[in-house]
Amino acid sequence: MQEVGTDSRLSRAEFLSSGAKRGVAVAVAGAAFGAFAEDAAADPLSDNDLALARMLVGTELLAIDFYQRAIAAARLGPVGQKYLRRALADEIEHNRTVSEILSGAGYTPATAADFQFSYPRSTFTSAGAITKLARLLETTFLGAYLGAVGLIEAQSLVQPLARISASEAQHLILWGIELGGRPLSEAFPAPLMPDQVTVTLDQFTA
Repeated sequence: MQEVGTDSRLSRAEFLSSGAKRGVAVAVAGAAFGAFAEDAAADPLSDNDLALARMLVGTELLAIDFYQRAIAAARLGPVGQKYLRRALADEIEHNRTVSEILSGAGYTPATAADFQFSYPRSTFTSAGAITKLARLLETTFLGAYLGAVGLIEAQSLVQPLARISASEAQHLILWGIELGGRPLSEAFPAPLMPDQVTVTLDQFTA
């Protein structure tokens, strides 16, 4: 499967295509997967798992783009800007990790150059608007990883994806606090299915 082109919208068909080869072993590294590389290298990836990896790369590219723009807008105070930079650093590590699922299987992961993200006009005009969208996006990111944990077939990837889920949950709590709302969410945050995730991704592509 070819990765999404620069002028293409994210779509369910593109993210969930089953055109990947079956039985390809994954070789992974990176912050989260490094400790599991030996086991994962022996675990063949299904079309399902490769499709999930493509979807997660899409969510991470959106996260990186959002946080970069939010930092550049400089609407939050020093502490808020620090939080934005920390979240951006986390998302960069997450993206590197999930991208290596695809590169380890012999595919070229999508990059920022493959997408044109867009946001409502007022998104980066105030601290409140930035924080509100950050909470909405992080809800989606957390749901995407929780859904992937339940759907992934390669058992060696379950724990690393769960660890990324925990990181996204920390981001979500942070933005809840910044909005002055509830710092804690549900006892059982809801997983999202791939089609639900791509609906959100489509909202932010030009």
